[in-house]
Amino acid sequence: MLGAIIGDIAGSRFEFEQKPSEGFELFSEESNYTDDTICTMAIADAILHGRSYKDSLLDWCRRYPEPMGGYGTMFSQWIDSRNPLPQASFGNGSAMRVSPVGWLFNNYHDVLDQAKRSAECSHCHSEGVKGAQCVAALVYWLRTCRITRDEVEGAVMRNFGYEIPPLKDINRIGRLGHFDSTCQETVPWAIRCFLESNSFEDAIRIAVLAQGDTDTKAAITGAIAEAYYEVPVELAESAFAYLPKDMLAVLSQFYSKIETTI
Repeated sequence: MLGAIIGDIAGSRFEFEQKPSEGFELFSEESNYTDDTICTMAIADAILHGRSYKDSLLDWCRRYPEPMGGYGTMFSQWIDSRNPLPQASFGNGSAMRVSPVGWLFNNYHDVLDQAKRSAECSHCHSEGVKGAQCVAALVYWLRTCRITRDEVEGAVMRNFGYEIPPLKDINRIGRLGHFDSTCQETVPWAIRCFLESNSFEDAIRIAVLAQGDTDTKAAITGAIAEAYYEVPVELAESAFAYLPKDMLAVLSQFYSKIETTI
């Protein structure tokens, strides 16, 4: 969960106009959390307190109606609706928020089921559900050592049908200014960024340097990387400084829960 938040903040200032360069600062005065962090908090809060994913998402998104970068158009309409119904969306929003599921459930079938539920309340397209399930499954597999990093690519192909493109292709497309807004693109691209890394921080940097949807790609990469690498204390403390008290409270409850159940 913290990995997703760090990735979100690190990528936030590069999503639209700025372009990252080698050695960029992970945290700056221009950085902030975005809808990725808000929605991740909502998923964790739902699980921790027995709320429906829909109610928790609506609560948190309405509590923070104007995050840095805003919400996607379809998701914003869902938030503002008097009777929010699932949309046939395969946007990457279902995948960027799901990491708490991979940590808080300890059975693979429960992880898949809960990831599906967390997605389909707003993103009911099969690709939107699959993207969430893939990220949650990877977090679960890696944190429990069910698979090694070398086995990730094969496991993802067998279970979710994603081909993981080479990093050079992702970087080329990013330099052309393409914005990877769908699960079908962002999830496999984020997985490749993780696979090319040698540390948690390196994974975040690779994802941001790939450009495109930098905050979401880095959030998904960070979520996966946290399940494999140790998150440096200094990066965690830097991220905490951006978060309001209610988010810090959820983070505290989340990691306390993990310590008692894992």
